[in-house]
Order: sequence, then structure tokens, then C-alpha cells
Amino acid sequence: MTGIQKGAIGTLLTGGLLGILLVAVVFGGEAALSTEEFCTSCHSMTYTQTELKQSTHYGALGVNPGCKDCHIPQGFKNFHLALYTHAVDGARELYLELINDYSTLEKFNERRLIMAHDARMNLKKWDSVTCRDCHKDPNPPGADAQEAHKKLKTEGATCIDCHQNLVHEEAPMTDLNASFAAGKMVLKKDEDSDEGGDEEDEEDEDEGEAGASEAGESQSDEDDEDDEE
Repeated sequence: MTGIQKGAIGTLLTGGLLGILLVAVVFGGEAALSTEEFCTSCHSMTYTQTELKQSTHYGALGVNPGCKDCHIPQGFKNFHLALYTHAVDGARELYLELINDYSTLEKFNERRLIMAHDARMNLKKWDSVTCRDCHKDPNPPGADAQEAHKKLKTEGATCIDCHQNLVHEEAPMTDLNASFAAGKMVLKKDEDSDEGGDEEDEEDEDEGEAGASEAGESQSDEDDEDDEE
């Protein structure tokens, strides 16, 4: 075996070992960054951890989900999404943790809507893959729910478009399609308020018609009295 051949073999072996080491570091690092201990090492996340453990999602069907089960895509095919989430979103959230005061729940709540919307937008981009990992082919009871679920196929909807505020404290619902189109957060319209407004308009119209009718009858009575005189 010549010196060149030995050098080539040595280079291949070294490259292979470095490759294995790199894979171990990447996968091991991703796993370490996905632990609940790491997530809650930031003070602000202790609030949401408490909310999770008090929610109906925790302990359902004998499963106790952690932060990663909802907020980090799982599985080898989604590994690139997990890396991106840690690198980009993680770095941003760490920066925001440093510049914002989350020392009390009240101060945390001042930014709750923004953080909730960011998490919802991630789920929207992922087609709610972390929801679907557990909720496979959902077939909800009730005609209204089944009709709503048809939007998954007909309108490109995904779980998070409708199912918001299931785990953490309530934050105003956001219209994710409109938010994508506008490039900024757009709140969902309050359908109840719209319906209430329509009902009020109808009531006003009815009152107006009744008032006009009464006025007409009063005028008619006055005309009759004038004729009698």
C-alpha cells in the first residue's frame, strides 16, 4: 500500500468520524434543547408550564405532553423544522426574555397575545403537524363540527385556525390566513358581536317601522277629527 493510499484511507476515516461526531452533536443538542427543563429555565415559561399541567390536555388518555410535543415538530422528517425553530425562534425568544420584564404574571400577560400569535403562526406553517401527531384523522361528533372539519380539505384550513386557547390562558383569537396576507397580526372578528349588531339593527328597523305606523295612525285620527268639525 502506497503512502498516497494510506493518506486517502486516513482522510476518509477522519471524515467519517467527524461526520458521526457532528450528527451526534446536532441530534443530541436538539434533544437537549427540547427538554421541559431547558424550556422552563426561562422564568416566563414557568407560567405556561403551570397552565399546561392544569389543562385538559395534560393527563388525557394517559399522556403528559411537554413543551416540545406542541411547539417542536417531532420525527426525522420534521427534523429541519425542529432545527429552524431552535435556531431562529429560540434565539428570538431568548433575546426577548432578556429585554422584557416577566417577573410577574401580570407583566407576562402584557405580551401574552403576541407570543400566542407567534406560536399559532408556527403551527399554521407546519399544518398543525404537532397536533396531528396525536389527533390522527379526527372525526368529531356533531353535524356542525363535521361541517367545520370539511374546511381542512376544501379551504386549506388546519387545526390551529379554529382550535386556539385550548391549553394556556385565553388570548384573543387571531385570523391566521388574514395575518399571513397582511404580514401582521389580525384579530378574528367577533361573530357574536356581529350577530348582535345585526339583531340590534333589525330591532331598530322594527322600532322605526312601528313608530312610523303609529305616527301615520295618529295623523289619520287628526284628519278624521278635522273632517267631523
